[in-house]
Amino acid sequence: MTDASQLHEIVVAHAASRPRLRLQTLIKLRWLAVIGQLAAVLIISVGLGYPTPVYLCMALIVASAWLNLFLSFRYPNSLLLDESAAFGLLCYDLLQLGLLLYLTGGLQNPFSIMLLVPVVVSASSQPVRWTLSLGLIAVAIATLLVVFNQPLPWRPGETLNLPIELVAGMWVAIVSSIAFTAVYAFRVAEEARRLADALTATELVLQREQHLSALDGIAAAAAHELGTPLATIALVSKEMLREIEESNPLHEDAKLLRSQAERCRDILQTLTSLSKDGENHIGAMPLTSLIEEVVSPHRDFGVALNIETRPSESPEPVGRRDPGVMYGLGNLIENAVDFANSVVDVTTRWDETSVEISIIDDGPGFSGELLARIGEPFMTTRSRSRDPDASGLGLGLFIAKTLLERSGAQLTFANRTDGQLGATISVVWPMDRFVRESTAIRDEL
Repeated sequence: MTDASQLHEIVVAHAASRPRLRLQTLIKLRWLAVIGQLAAVLIISVGLGYPTPVYLCMALIVASAWLNLFLSFRYPNSLLLDESAAFGLLCYDLLQLGLLLYLTGGLQNPFSIMLLVPVVVSASSQPVRWTLSLGLIAVAIATLLVVFNQPLPWRPGETLNLPIELVAGMWVAIVSSIAFTAVYAFRVAEEARRLADALTATELVLQREQHLSALDGIAAAAAHELGTPLATIALVSKEMLREIEESNPLHEDAKLLRSQAERCRDILQTLTSLSKDGENHIGAMPLTSLIEEVVSPHRDFGVALNIETRPSESPEPVGRRDPGVMYGLGNLIENAVDFANSVVDVTTRWDETSVEISIIDDGPGFSGELLARIGEPFMTTRSRSRDPDASGLGLGLFIAKTLLERSGAQLTFANRTDGQLGATISVVWPMDRFVRESTAIRDEL
């Protein structure tokens, strides 16, 4: 199994490398804003003929275009912005939009809703403190625009003054939209980041288990590669024994070299036989052998582990030794042992269509809230642990669930229904997913 502290360090390091905004992303968004602002000003002033402070508006739009050109030529577009730089650029976008709105009617301008865009961009990629600061700036700008603004461009000779109640309603709508969309974007982005961290940990565990399972293949390769030079050494030592007389002091050295070469040959033959046996007896395992191997490491923790095999008319299923399945089942049993009071029952049953493994403990069970979210990453599964100093990441059940579902299993988490406290976990495979090349495996065994 992967060491918990090593897993913790890797997940923390991956979380620390949170995705940062690319400069190119902000540049493209600002170009869209420049095009939209330019189109709006031209349509209102030229198309509709409404009196508009065109030159001042154009100066603000040109400033944004100039900033984009400067950033594009000064820095590579693939540059990843640090938090303060991204915050500064998004602040500029808010202030530039606020000045445009000031010149064109303040919150009476229907485009005032665009104040929430920089906040949403920040919420999806920046830490909470920067997003909160940007949101407060957006609210402050919206509040100032209620009182301080130029008249809304309207038909020549007419002035449109909206009731203060309507403007106040616009302020409430903008502020609530900023809060709601920012929180929503942050939650979605945070869930995606947490899931990515958890999947990274899952891939680490699977890679480690696959590496351990491949050691027998490495042993076979080593035996094959060393066979030829060892045969040469054995041949040369044999010829040396023939040529050197027994009275010669070198005869004993040649004899020793010959005996050590034969010993190395015996070791290589053992490695080769282990690899062949592993292909049959380890690579393919009956269900009961698989359960026994998974349970064995958890027997010496003061909790009784009972294994029960329900009788069936169908022959016992034999499947491939999948490292992901072994780790997933081991993690579930470890979790049950950790929270059990005295006993954990592991029951296996099968028929012609399915294979089921049930894990039942007599611990506190799952709370209703946890049952609804069981298996989510970074969420601890129960209220207490046998180890009071344990500080898990909440990744155990997520990794187990992910690996077992990848093998075709369906997991069910519930509390005991026999009137006793405890949790029960059921893992069910379709028979055709659990058994791999079953006919050939049974013939070999």
